[in-house]
Amino acid sequence: MSGRPAALVTGASRGIGEEVARRLADEGFDLTISARGTESLETLATELREKRGVAVTVVRADMSKSEDVTALATAHREAYGRADVLVLNAAMGAMGAFADFPVRKLDLLFTINLRSAYVLSQELLPLLREAGRTTKAGGKIIAVASTTGVVGEPLNSAYGATKAGLITWCETVTTEESVGGVIATAVCPGYVRTAMTEHMPGEVDWDDMLPVEDVAEAIVSVTRLSSRTVIPQLVLTRPGPHLWRA
Repeated sequence: MSGRPAALVTGASRGIGEEVARRLADEGFDLTISARGTESLETLATELREKRGVAVTVVRADMSKSEDVTALATAHREAYGRADVLVLNAAMGAMGAFADFPVRKLDLLFTINLRSAYVLSQELLPLLREAGRTTKAGGKIIAVASTTGVVGEPLNSAYGATKAGLITWCETVTTEESVGGVIATAVCPGYVRTAMTEHMPGEVDWDDMLPVEDVAEAIVSVTRLSSRTVIPQLVLTRPGPHLWRA
């Protein structure tokens, strides 16, 4: 054990998760990084070990599978014996009109976007509580939600519902655990320039979407706060006349 704080970042092979992992390494965190494939993760892990001097554990995890979620928590626990920060970034995106959106796809969205976050956080809660008792920052759960979970957006009835659930779940965890130093924050960006939105149908121009770097900075900034400050929800939206929009 290095004595450094430890963070687990899901969906770390690209986009927001990858950038968050880099910035947490810069802050001195040992890391567990996960995604469905390990090739990109191994490349990132090598970079962070060599350039940042931190420990990095790579775990392949399909968040639609309960056994993978449990194994991910076990791998992190065995590697570091502590959990200071949990960044729940892994997600599935899907758009479509409510009238004919497939229920089987809705079920998969809930499993990946909400249930996996719920189960992984339960698994690591004892370690997060320990961080709450012993560190100034406490134990931080940061869930990457969406403005579509704050305000309805056309074609996002299913995806938005999962993110709304994530937001409410974070608020409830905070009401139950924050006195003991564990705080859950839902970071809710509008459309971000990632692989998920690159070929998105609609009228949002790629250049108008939020930069990955800004979202990652918002997430990491939450980890710097003491456990005496609670941010239940952090909304990041685009410039323009319509504030509440993705």
